[in-house]
Amino acid sequence: MQFEMHDNVKGKAMSYPVTSQPQCASSCYQTQLSDWHTGLTDCCNDMPVCLCGTFAPLCLACRISDDFGECCCTPYLPGGLHSLRTGMRERYHIQGSVGHDWAALTFCLPCALCQMARELKIRE
Repeated sequence: MQFEMHDNVKGKAMSYPVTSQPQCASSCYQTQLSDWHTGLTDCCNDMPVCLCGTFAPLCLACRISDDFGECCCTPYLPGGLHSLRTGMRERYHIQGSVGHDWAALTFCLPCALCQMARELKIRE
């Protein structure tokens, strides 16, 4: 494939090479990371959410997904719950990592779902 240049711009593209990458101006700011408003094991703080997370975790996951603005079928997709939790952390600037999200959802699924539901309730 050949690149055709008009006569009036020949040579001008090479006369001003990029020598540095754009930098952050003084108007850039860093956001403060916070913690979850409730702990992973604070399930009894909201009994309806706790009961739903215990006896119908997929229903709670669908409600969390819908409240977060995603499709209610997201929890049924491979990695869907992990992406929801990570997305929630990113949106609300909550400390953590993808590894922590994975561990919480793998080893404490009902507790992690309840924590996510409580966080959305508090942030509304």
